[in-house]
Amino acid sequence: MENISHLRRSRNFTFRKLDATHPEDLETEKYDVIFHLASRASPEEYQQHPIETLTANSQGTQNMLELARKKDAILIYASTSEVYGDAEEIPTPETYWGKVNPVGVRSCYDEGKRYGEALCMAYRRTYNLDTRILRLFNTYGPRIRHEGAYARALPRFIHQALKGEDITVFGDGKQTRSFCYITDTIRGILKVAASPTAEGEVFNIGNPNEITVMTLAEKIRELSGSSSKIIYKPLPPDDPKRRCPDITKAKTMLSWSPQISLEEGLKKTISWFRA
Repeated sequence: MENISHLRRSRNFTFRKLDATHPEDLETEKYDVIFHLASRASPEEYQQHPIETLTANSQGTQNMLELARKKDAILIYASTSEVYGDAEEIPTPETYWGKVNPVGVRSCYDEGKRYGEALCMAYRRTYNLDTRILRLFNTYGPRIRHEGAYARALPRFIHQALKGEDITVFGDGKQTRSFCYITDTIRGILKVAASPTAEGEVFNIGNPNEITVMTLAEKIRELSGSSSKIIYKPLPPDDPKRRCPDITKAKTMLSWSPQISLEEGLKKTISWFRA
């Protein structure tokens, strides 16, 4: 709640704590655009809550689509790079269909998001509903959660480095990811919402600069001035070997690309963690 404390003082902002799987409480309002971002996104957390994760992306998504249809609103669906699974095409374009284990431990999120995308397209084809799909890649920045099961690699590394704890890398650290600073991700989301040409389209929103997890850990240790050791733990099942977006479509159709370098973004994020 502290993350939105500055917004709650504004007369132009209203916060209501509701459940996307129970939409009856939402139908009294008028909506122009609905951003459906309700889902657990951390592998450890969604594996602890697989049914809730599937429900948010199936029943919850259909409820939001129905709401958008009744209110004649645009529906922006926050999907994920996870729909690509262990991608064989790097950088990965939106045309890649994915390589996903449908019964693996990550399937509650991967397949839940894939089903949500299919629902969006079904509503578009059946009702001509204005749906737009975002495949978000790893995003980071101030206010990111780092505690408990939600602790993803980047915020966990920063937290451990600043505390002087061992930095835990899963696997040999040679797997790659790409990290997009939060303001760049939000700019991409808003571009998709505002652009008439984005109707019915799917966009990768992420930073195409690929980096190994081991290099990320070393960079965070260096930028934070930490003396933490880097230790290695077993790689979780179905962990993708590489993850990097092809953002040609977003560049061409939205005139969007990331502006914040990883080093600049890490400095801002580490500074926030220190504070």
